[in-house]
Amino acid sequence: MNAPTFADVEAAARRLQGHAHRTPVLTSHTIDSSLGASVFFKCENFQRMGAFKFRGAFNALSRLDGATRARGVIAFSSGNHAQAVALAARLLGIRATIVMPRDAPAAKLEATVGYGGYVVGYDRYTESREVIAQRLAEESGGTVIPPYDHPDVIAGQGTAAAELIAECGHLDALFVPLGGGGLLAGSVLAAQAVLPACKVYGAEPEAGNDGQRSMRQGSIVRIEVPQTIADGAQTQSLGKLTFEIIRRGAADILTATDEELIECMRFFAERMKIMVEPTGCLGLAAARARRAALAGLRVGIILSGGNVDAARFAALVGAAPAADLVGAVVMGGQRG
Repeated sequence: MNAPTFADVEAAARRLQGHAHRTPVLTSHTIDSSLGASVFFKCENFQRMGAFKFRGAFNALSRLDGATRARGVIAFSSGNHAQAVALAARLLGIRATIVMPRDAPAAKLEATVGYGGYVVGYDRYTESREVIAQRLAEESGGTVIPPYDHPDVIAGQGTAAAELIAECGHLDALFVPLGGGGLLAGSVLAAQAVLPACKVYGAEPEAGNDGQRSMRQGSIVRIEVPQTIADGAQTQSLGKLTFEIIRRGAADILTATDEELIECMRFFAERMKIMVEPTGCLGLAAARARRAALAGLRVGIILSGGNVDAARFAALVGAAPAADLVGAVVMGGQRG
């Protein structure tokens, strides 16, 4: 498959009109004061099915011809791509079979089924989802729509960053959650075309830093399934397409601990009144670690999704330390 270009991102934006939400961009005076920067959050937790994944899934499925649609599609995902393909398939009248880990968050599993997807479970630590999906495709004649390493998926994901840039104008830095690399690769394409001086950073779990290691080594590094609360980033490696785009265009790959992600979840809930899943918090956690380098800059952060079980969210946020996320920020004599 040929690597996508920014022209493909623009074409994806046209296909998504009237189907995907143009998600809001929010700001926080507290975060601006803490980082000494102007920060803009692209809130993909408000996207259809609760995550940016709808963009890539709908773009990819909408490009299938009639005969291919009739044979159905197969996807594999820990949750968000699963929901995205199931919803996009329903909207387009396509049968969807989704390979999901048996320990996927209940909310993501229930939503996938609710959107009409037929779920096939597997053990993420002992079985290969790619092998299962390929077997199902051979049996049914269906088309596999991978979660990130596909040109139409990458192009669709890039529309989130393109919208952010269109609304906010100049950005000096952009922080993007990183799992398999679809969102980061698409964001690189958008930023390079419109804001070539903007530095784009990927952010992944410290326990699953395959992307960071791949950047350092100059070739794709494959790891064991990482143990992290960021289930959307429990990937084992970048894709071939995503790696090449990221290797050429990303400024760096940063990491965040689970504890840092929980702190960010708590901040978003308490101070900005929004629910963000652990994976969606990777960008803010990484930006906080580079606080000194961001002073005086305009910074974009993509919040990739908000799909987390209510009970799980409460348990994680409730267990977070009482200390304020941003430290001792004083504004008008008040902490905030």
